[in-house]
Amino acid sequence: FVLADFFAFFFSPVSCLLRSLHLNFSFYFSRTVEPLEYYRRFLKENCRPDGRELGSITTADGSALVKLGNTTVICGVKAELAAPAVDSANKGYIVPNVELPSLCAERFRSGPPGEEAQAASQFIADVIENSQMIVKEDLCIANGKLAWVLYCDIICLDYDGNLLDASVFALLAALKNVQLPLVTINEETGLSEVNLKQKNPLIIRKHPVATSFAIFDDTLLIVDPTAEEEDLATGTVTIVTDEEGRLCSVHKPGGSPLTGAKLQDCITRAITRHKEVKKLIDKLSCPAERKEINMNGDQSLKVLFHSQHLH
Repeated sequence: FVLADFFAFFFSPVSCLLRSLHLNFSFYFSRTVEPLEYYRRFLKENCRPDGRELGSITTADGSALVKLGNTTVICGVKAELAAPAVDSANKGYIVPNVELPSLCAERFRSGPPGEEAQAASQFIADVIENSQMIVKEDLCIANGKLAWVLYCDIICLDYDGNLLDASVFALLAALKNVQLPLVTINEETGLSEVNLKQKNPLIIRKHPVATSFAIFDDTLLIVDPTAEEEDLATGTVTIVTDEEGRLCSVHKPGGSPLTGAKLQDCITRAITRHKEVKKLIDKLSCPAERKEINMNGDQSLKVLFHSQHLH
């Protein structure tokens, strides 16, 4: 992998609006004459002519946009309060959901979630559980009374294969910038009190990274396959590892079998890839900033990190 330069930008909605007003005034006459150049000047400032920022989900408590090759995935995390389940009174909830709308590729249709979307959602749920990236006990506020629920919605905007890798990247990046306000239970009234002025980052205990391979002719392995390569391959396999080199998950939905040597080769390459991705994600140091990360490997990886706070 070749790591490109890392760029970090901070643009508050107010500053973006002021820049938009200034640019609109400065480039008023060029909009009619050169509309494309007009928009380019705004996009270089990471805002749009109407004052909106690029890519942020204003209703989410944390979000990230990941572009892996020609596959683009966005993840939004919404935190809500709820009573814990009776059989797990000291645990919160994490509810992942992967959507493959018809707009992302011709192969998908509108309506209820298809088989691939359901399989991806279950895969994400298994990764969260097996890797222990978030311990559900950390989401408990008051035993048996109140806990956090994290709704993790992952939506594919452009599909060109390797959905699982992109989804895990987006999920991890979005969770990294979630900030939860301090919540206490009033002993007199029994009601919850939310302190929006005091917020704490979500505790991420592990950083799982997925690496997918396409299998050709039962012997050749291709990392980060495109949709065409997945269709032509005799099988696929996805390896999930954490920062300690621990194997969190092996996902192989049928297809050609893998020998023990080939599987070990996949695991070794997945561990190497994890180190490169982890270096990039670690640069997400300030949740109030938006960061763009570029990594060139088998395909280019671009990540936009966003953080929105609870209102």
